[in-house]
Amino acid sequence: MKRTTARLTGIAGALVAGTLLLAGCSGDDSDATSQTSTSSGPAGASTSAAADHNDADVAFASDMIPHHGSAIVMAQMAQDQAADQRVKDLAARIEAAQDPEIETMSGWLADWGAASSSAADDGMGGMDHGDSDDEGMDDGGMGAMDTDALSGMSGAEFDRMFLTMMIEHHRGAVEMAETELSNGRNADAITLAESIRDSQNAEIAEMEQLLTELGG
Repeated sequence: MKRTTARLTGIAGALVAGTLLLAGCSGDDSDATSQTSTSSGPAGASTSAAADHNDADVAFASDMIPHHGSAIVMAQMAQDQAADQRVKDLAARIEAAQDPEIETMSGWLADWGAASSSAADDGMGGMDHGDSDDEGMDDGGMGAMDTDALSGMSGAEFDRMFLTMMIEHHRGAVEMAETELSNGRNADAITLAESIRDSQNAEIAEMEQLLTELGG
């Protein structure tokens, strides 16, 4: 009887030890799986983020930054040289809207590993077209001759020229935005393109009306 009891006790002990051993192995496997998943997670996310844009997105941001910058140059001129308060107010709105957009697009280019335009390296973009060779931009941008002519004007003459130039400049931005909407991939860039298209089309209509009222 004692021998039987001892044998049963030994078997029970072996079963317990085996169970603990299996549990330990299972825990090790779970930890290994967890570590593998954790280590592979960031790499997968990084790959996904890097793939979430295309060349059209890069071109949109790279080109729009200096384009916005040149609009800001004009807007700042208006604060000192415009006569009509409505022109000054419009210019202030343009600067307030486009300056943050430059920062946003510059951030995208940094995230995408793409270099921004040298004209926008100071964060404003296209601030000094006087040294630029791009005197005839076909995207509604401004060249040295345009900004030089505007800088020599004041009063009502400035107001009319400012509105005429900014209308064309906005049309260029709308075309660039529509290209992004057709060819871009990045969701944030597409959303910004929609905003630029809609807001600048509205401002074009506003400026055309104001230009008519000012005899332009």
